[in-house]
Amino acid sequence: MTWKADSFLNQLYNDSLKRIEQERSKVQEAPSERKAFLKETLGRLIGSFQSSGKCEATVIERVVCDGYVRERVELSAVNGMSFAAYVLIPNGYEGKKIPAVIAIHGHGYGSREIVGLNFDGSVDDKSPGIHQHFALQLVRRGMLVIAPDVVGFGERLLEADLTDGRTAPSSCYKMSTQLLMLGKTLTGLRVMEIGSVLDYLGSRSDVDTERLGIMGFSGGGLISYITAALDERIKAVVLTGFTNTFKDSIIGVDHCICNHIPNILLYAELPEWIGLISPRALFLESGERDPIFPKQGFQKSVEDIRKIYEAENAPDQLSSDLFPGVHEISGRYSYDWLADTLHGL
Repeated sequence: MTWKADSFLNQLYNDSLKRIEQERSKVQEAPSERKAFLKETLGRLIGSFQSSGKCEATVIERVVCDGYVRERVELSAVNGMSFAAYVLIPNGYEGKKIPAVIAIHGHGYGSREIVGLNFDGSVDDKSPGIHQHFALQLVRRGMLVIAPDVVGFGERLLEADLTDGRTAPSSCYKMSTQLLMLGKTLTGLRVMEIGSVLDYLGSRSDVDTERLGIMGFSGGGLISYITAALDERIKAVVLTGFTNTFKDSIIGVDHCICNHIPNILLYAELPEWIGLISPRALFLESGERDPIFPKQGFQKSVEDIRKIYEAENAPDQLSSDLFPGVHEISGRYSYDWLADTLHGL
């Protein structure tokens, strides 16, 4: 016997995996049934919100940049709250329908961090940080890119996190704990807002709705995989700085509370949840020295997801890159992969 809970928690995890495997074995002859069950379960676990029913956007800014036009639009997904998103439109495609990508930032100061701007809106001409201004990398490859502000970051911090001239890194804790007490999750709210971004893209005359992609970094990877798993309008997905196992990362390393979804480990480990995207195109990227999404968890997850793609006769739709870096975006292969995939549809 021991007073510490380490072995007890490990046993709970192992017991859950046994139950998951038992459930999976029951439907070995009809894996599509388990997939449909998991999709329905995932939607239920993240919680639902009443839609505002709006997909129109108000343009609040338009700036001509080098090689593209940057618009800022205001959208709404739920009643009583709106949000801004940057839309980057590449030059040279006037009069054509082109692929579009939703670019979702992780923890930081919001969408400005990925479109080449500082927090105050001025141009960031310094060396980019871990987000690598990745929305700019995508628009330069001939895709329309929309980068929404994720609720709880940057300009969307709660008022309580803006006191005395100081700003908190995020409002994830306050928002998550209140939503959990209401039977909802912050992830559910964020995913719903991305759904409204998809609706908006569908209303644009310059977007080819058969060639929609999504790319998310870190916490943006969480939002991206769930959105893609639940919404088949998305044809290609890049997850960077996120793919792992729950065991090695989310419950093995201190993470923001927004990564935790109640009861999710009762039904599947993280690789199987990500595998719900199959057989659509998926690129998984991670740094080999990432301290919060460890190398061994990434490799295990890629192996498990590959088995899912092979079972659906789509192994060529899955690619991965373990690059020599930390918790950051690389893009050394993923940018071109996403552009080639969407342009080739």
